[in-house]
Formats: sequence, structure tokens, C-alpha cells
Amino acid sequence: MAFNFGAAAGAAAANPTGAFGGFGTTTTAPGSVFSFSAPTNTGTAGLFGATQNKGFGFGTGFGGAGTGTGLGTGLGTGLGFGGFSTQQQQPTLGGLFSQPTQAPSQSNQLINTASALSAPTLLGDERDAILAKWNQLQAFWGAGKGYFNSNIAPVEFTQENPFCRFKAVGYSCMPNNKDEDGLVVLVFNRKEADIRNQQQQLVESLHKILGGNQTLTVNVEGVKTLPDDQTEVVIYVVERSPNGTSRRVPATTLYAHFEQVNIKTSLQQLGVTLSMARTELSPAQIKQLLQNPPAGVDPIIWEQAKVDNPDPEKLIPVPMVGFKELLRRLKVQEQMTKQHQTRLDIISEDISELQKNQTTTMAKIAQYKRKLMDLSHRTLQVLIKQEIQRKSGYAIQADEEQLRVQLDTIQCELNAPTQFKGRLNELMSQIRMQNHFGAVRAEERYYIDADLLQEIKQHLKQQQEGLSHLISIIKDDLEDLKLTEHGLNESIPIRGGIFS
Repeated sequence: MAFNFGAAAGAAAANPTGAFGGFGTTTTAPGSVFSFSAPTNTGTAGLFGATQNKGFGFGTGFGGAGTGTGLGTGLGTGLGFGGFSTQQQQPTLGGLFSQPTQAPSQSNQLINTASALSAPTLLGDERDAILAKWNQLQAFWGAGKGYFNSNIAPVEFTQENPFCRFKAVGYSCMPNNKDEDGLVVLVFNRKEADIRNQQQQLVESLHKILGGNQTLTVNVEGVKTLPDDQTEVVIYVVERSPNGTSRRVPATTLYAHFEQVNIKTSLQQLGVTLSMARTELSPAQIKQLLQNPPAGVDPIIWEQAKVDNPDPEKLIPVPMVGFKELLRRLKVQEQMTKQHQTRLDIISEDISELQKNQTTTMAKIAQYKRKLMDLSHRTLQVLIKQEIQRKSGYAIQADEEQLRVQLDTIQCELNAPTQFKGRLNELMSQIRMQNHFGAVRAEERYYIDADLLQEIKQHLKQQQEGLSHLISIIKDDLEDLKLTEHGLNESIPIRGGIFS
């Protein structure tokens, strides 16, 4: 047996058509009358009459394409984790272990597993110990068959078995949409650009799948990119009654229709790999999900995951089994990170544009303020001239006499040498002096304390002394070098004369 990561729990349906060339060419069952208003409990009463157990999806942000352990595939049908439901199969043996087999019952399944892991009796010698270790390795890995007895069928090791090591518990957001919103998620095995370019054809094809009833309208709520070149499309259907009112078809009703065999085949021809109703869970359903640990997850770990839930109102613990699930979550995280970065870039551009608009607006406000002041002065001058012309030839009235007295009083106070006039003259002279000296040299704005100034002088003096000492050392070294060079030049001719 070769080592592997375990078989996928559920393979996605293949897309036989390819691109969206099949839009408009799908066929539906003829002669059926479809009504959203009267769903029944019968199996084939009408288009939306069949009621089925709805799958509780946690959004296709974690939407894998049909993987049995994916978060995006929902929690299966009913209230159990569909991706972790253990299915018993009757294996067939061949080759070396070709013995008559029988399917183990649910009661002795745990006993058979313990026997395969601890004490197999298949060969009756020391090789059974090796076989036990091999079975333990398969159980830890979560793939393979554990042979332990020649008369009993082998144990099927899956990633849901309690001994599998490659499992953990994560958290997923619970949907908060009502059933009345009618939102149904369709995951296409196509890129987002192809979906957006052929969105109208997609809507028309879905309308034909719904029977082509003129009272029904298919609307696209949103389109979002998923990893592995997949796209999530959220749709809802509006039904218009003859009296002019309209309502959205409930999400569970629309999802039940899409889960019918012939309709599901038509959706697969369009490239749909997954469909689920985006509805919130009731408190009873959430309670039942939390109370029953998924298959293969230790109850202690499940209880600890519920305690560590950072936001029990919005998040629910979900199991993660195998490297495939971990890789899928990593891809989803990278995809969401890219979307967040794109949104941040858009927000940054909007902020830059708003800052530019704010600067322009402030400049315009300042300009309008200056214009308003100018117009106010002009208006005041016009009023003064108009008032002078209107009062021309009339005697001074009582109110005007009071104003004249007040103006004379103010003028006397301003002309008094010891009051405002002297202060105004002093201020005017200071302003003129500041303007005159400011044009010649810059005014000192900083003042240094006397003690600090003395410290600075002392420090600069020490630096100057250090530089002087360094210069003297350099000069002495230069003189020594010159003396050495001179001695070398004089010794060369003498040595040449001796050895000639």
C-alpha cells in the first residue's frame, strides 16, 4: 500500500460542457406548471413543491469544489456534519488475504479497530506485531485497511477515525441571512471575468431552468472570486403575482428545487459544482451542532474549541481534517488577503482624492471670504453715499445728534495724548522699526541662557585645544618622515661606491 493523504470524501461533479457556450441550450422537463406559492411535502408535486433537508453552509468563502471535508460544502444534510459522516462499506479481499469476509456491525466496530491496532491474529507469528505497527501507522495517517483476522473483514481507516493525527478545529462565520431573503449560492468552475462577461446569458439560462415562467425573475446579488479559478455567484428569484405584488422566493424552496436530479444535471452543464442556501441557523440547530462532536474528533478537544471560540455569536467551530483541507483554507486566506489589500488600495486612493478636494475647497473658501469682505466694504460705501443723498437738505435729527455726540467722545479719547493716541503712535513706530530691520537683517528669535552659553564656549575651547594638539603631532610625524627620507637618499650613493 502506497502512502497517501487519504482519498477525498466526495468528488465534485464533472462539467461536461466546458465554457458558457451551453447558455440558452439547456432543456427542462416540458409540460410542468411551477408555482412558488404552495409548496407541498410530496416528492414530485411541482417545481418547488418537494421539500428536502437543507444544507447549512457557512458561506463559500471557504467553498471547496465538492470536497467532503470542506467548510464551504456546508454541514451536510440535516444537522450532522456531512463531510464527516462515516459510511460503512463491505470491502473485498484479494491476493494474499483472499479469505471469506463479513461486514462488521456498528457494535463491534471499536473492538475490531482495537484488535487491528494492538493484537492482530492474522498470521499467528511475530509478523503480527509488524502488522499491528503498520495498522497503527495507517490509522494515524487516516488511509488504508487494517487486517487483523482471517475470518473478519478488515477495518477501513479513514481520516475520520479517532486515531488520525492530521486533524484540528477551526472557526467559520455563521450566515446571518434570513430565509425570506432567498439567497442561494452557486459555485461555478469558471473564472470571475468569464462569469461577468456572460452574466446576462447566465441569468437567461437559470430562468429557463426554472421553467421560463414570466412571473419569475432571476437576479444576481453578487459575484466573488474563489481559489482554483472558481467563482461564487449569489442569486435570488423574485415572484410577481397577478395583483401586482412581488416577493422573494424563500432560499430553502429554491435550494430544494436546485437539488432535484434533473435540475442538478442542468446546473452541472452550466458549470455549477456546488449549490447551497445561505440562511442562518436556528438556536436549536446551533445547540445540536455544538453538543455533538463530529466523527473522529475527540470530545475534549471539541469542548476546548467551544471554550476558545473568540466570538460565539458569529463563529462556530468546524473540524479540519487532512492536508487538503489545510491547503484549501490557506488558499482561501490568501484570496481574502488579496481582496482586503485591493480594498485598502481603493480606500487609500479615495482618501488621497478627498485630501485633494479638501485642499481645493479650503482655497476656495478663503477666496470667497476675501470676496465677501470686499463686497461688504463696497456695499457699506454704497449705503453711506445713498444715506448722504437721502438726508441731503434735512436738519439733524435726534438719533443722529446722539451718534454725533458719541463719535465726538470717541474722537476726543483717541486724540488725548496720555491715552489711546499715545499708545497707537507707539505701536505704529514699533511696527515701522520692525519692518525696517526685518528687511535689513533677520531678527533674533532664540536666546541662550548665560550658563549654557559658558558651557558651550568651554566645550568649543576643549575641542580647539584637541585639534591643535593633533595638528602638532602630525607636524612632528611629517618632520620625522622627511628626516628618514633624507637619510635614505644619502646612504644610497655610498653603498653604490663600496660595491662597485
